[in-house]
Amino acid sequence: MQIKDSFDTSKRDSQSTQVTPITPESFDLEEYVAYEAEKEECCRQFMEAESGVLVYRRMRVAEVFAADSKDMKKSLEWQLGALKASMAFKADVANFLEPWYGLGTIAAGFGFDYIWEPGLAPAVSGKFESTESLLNADIRPVSETPIGRHTLDMTEYFLDKTKGMLPLSFSDLQSPLNTLSNIIDPNQFFMDFYLNPEKMHKAFDIAADLTIDFTKKQREMIGHCLVKPGHGFTSSLYFDGIGLSDDTVTMMPPQEYKDFAVPAMVKVGNEFGGAVFHSCGNWSNKKADIVKIPNLRMADGAFSLATDPGANPTEGYADTFAHTGVILNVRIVGSAELVEQKVRELWKPGMKLIVVTYCETPEEQAKVYDVIHRVCKA
Repeated sequence: MQIKDSFDTSKRDSQSTQVTPITPESFDLEEYVAYEAEKEECCRQFMEAESGVLVYRRMRVAEVFAADSKDMKKSLEWQLGALKASMAFKADVANFLEPWYGLGTIAAGFGFDYIWEPGLAPAVSGKFESTESLLNADIRPVSETPIGRHTLDMTEYFLDKTKGMLPLSFSDLQSPLNTLSNIIDPNQFFMDFYLNPEKMHKAFDIAADLTIDFTKKQREMIGHCLVKPGHGFTSSLYFDGIGLSDDTVTMMPPQEYKDFAVPAMVKVGNEFGGAVFHSCGNWSNKKADIVKIPNLRMADGAFSLATDPGANPTEGYADTFAHTGVILNVRIVGSAELVEQKVRELWKPGMKLIVVTYCETPEEQAKVYDVIHRVCKA
């Protein structure tokens, strides 16, 4: 039977859930702490096992990824609303808070600021004409920039208002590859891998160092309530690594990706327990190389068209990831029947699989949860 799977272009955010914002004063901290502790035990058992599955009902709020990402008060209230709503959905992993402030965080270290269009997420304020121009720029620690200071202030605000009791992750972090490809003119960026490889290696190294320096500051601030790998990834106190969005991989030749992007990603990852990979779109033709990234902890991708119009096909992922110890984090928007079909295609014993669902009702979520665990009995 053909199960409908298509991207809905009428939706603002196909992975988002509408929630009611809650003020910190109205949020029951003790209730969520007890709920999280129960879910963390599931995560602990999963990490100790050689094979298994977890189900995570992600509560992504569209407003937090658009204009309200700038407003720390509104962002926290939306996210607290999401935490409260998540408790009604059957799952193995708790949702968490994130001091998100746009994909240009590390770009700030190269001198860029944000452009804010009404109602939209931020855009970076320009581009270098070449890698050489980037290297000649006034580069400084991200924490000394307006974006960096705001992100750290937002982290402090979240911790203060929640009394450091709720799970909190790093802010949105792009990989060195994503950072550089976003701030160097693309017409020159891809040419410089061949024309100026030494300069390109240096640029990747600088981007990695800026990322490490800023993230260490966040790690120190967040302390005991830090859940990893953070941002859009399923995260836990028991997980390890740092989540790095590496979307430009889909446009990279395999050898250049391994020679330039991977070493920089590994350098960042090794400072935080290992790298965790994400790419939007279809990265299936590089999965065999990605799973071999040194000290890789997890890889994330979309596996239904309703999640991403360029979603990954399921073929070959089970064979690639089984018995590697690398967690495969799969996001699947769609009906219960579609989720079941995809999980059956993605699962085999020896895998460590996390299925991220977006069911609209607690009843549908309970059905999907039970099906996933039935399919994935190790």
